Amino acid sequence: MLPDTLHKLPRTERFSYALLLAYMSRIDNELTVEEMAMFEQRLGTALLSPKQREKIRVSLKNPPSLEECLSGLGPESGRLALRDAVLMAAADGTVDEDEREALEGIVKHLGLGADSINRLLAWTVEGYAWMQSGYELLNDLKG
Repeated sequence: MLPDTLHKLPRTERFSYALLLAYMSRIDNELTVEEMAMFEQRLGTALLSPKQREKIRVSLKNPPSLEECLSGLGPESGRLALRDAVLMAAADGTVDEDEREALEGIVKHLGLGADSINRLLAWTVEGYAWMQSGYELLNDLKG
């Protein structure tokens, strides 16, 4: 699990964060196993009520607009949402044009630097490489 402060944020911001991840998971009209695993893990970290979780899961079938998702985010929840939106976009191994456009919209809404997406993507690639080396280590331990 990623260490962060998401659970300390107001519930309304955590809900908007989860809405944004639902939006990102459906942006290419395909929900991969990797994206679903990432979504469920991050949804668990948001510590939402059962009623809010139900609304979020409905959003997987009928995602809100990007503007609706962004409207409830504060500065910290927005940066956390951007980080995790990058993870969602990269979960299937590629960041397509629609995903990149959405990420750029998030960056613009938050007023962040133009290099934000590339920096987060580089961090994501490093993280996935680290995880892969862990799998290789476990396989190597088998003898």
